[in-house]
Amino acid sequence: MGKLKDIRDFIREEDGMGTVEIILIIVVLVGLVIIFKDRITDLVNNIFDKITKETNKI
Repeated sequence: MGKLKDIRDFIREEDGMGTVEIILIIVVLVGLVIIFKDRITDLVNNIFDKITKETNKI
């Protein structure tokens, strides 16, 4: 029973992510998108080209 109480206490004291953490994650993601914009665009275009070629075979 002691371990179950410890687990319950651990779950209750978890506060989750705050606003600052979420904003930092968004800033990092936006920064990565800006840095790798050209590579992401090329990758997405290649994927859509392959999809288009495969659907034309059907």
